[in-house]
Amino acid sequence: MPPDSRPSRIAILGAESSGKSTLAAALAARYGTLWVPEYLREFVETHGRTPHEQDQIDIALMQIQREEAAAQQAVRFLFCDTTPVMTALYSRFYWQRVDRRLAALAQARRYDMTLVTMPDMPWTADGMQRESDEVRHTIHAMLLQVLEQQGIGYELIGGDESRRLGTAAALLERLS
Repeated sequence: MPPDSRPSRIAILGAESSGKSTLAAALAARYGTLWVPEYLREFVETHGRTPHEQDQIDIALMQIQREEAAAQQAVRFLFCDTTPVMTALYSRFYWQRVDRRLAALAQARRYDMTLVTMPDMPWTADGMQRESDEVRHTIHAMLLQVLEQQGIGYELIGGDESRRLGTAAALLERLS
């Protein structure tokens, strides 16, 4: 793909059960392009467990690898359902520290726009991957703090699926 046709990378971040995947898939369908699903979900399903601390860097690297591959085929936009920022945030939440390589990835990766899904839809249990509505709200607050500390601008996306899609689409028109 010629350098001038590079898709705009859109990070879709948020706590568990906040509609990231639903929004990413809907935006990709609307714009006729690709989205990169969260590798963590596949990891949990494949391994039959939640990640250990030492798995976090590999999860983030696989997410980036899949993002880079999708960017070769994406048109106009590439919707990224999570980034290393979230992987580092969960490391801090569960183990009170972040591997230095993961921290560097989280700091270095930048996106053309960052959308943060609000935890305003019903919380749904999802086997091993989701804990509770309380954890979801804690992670959301931590995420906003991390984004501000790292100087990453973001837009909050809330409401029902239709409203989220409309809000995100209006924001994406700014990149055109």
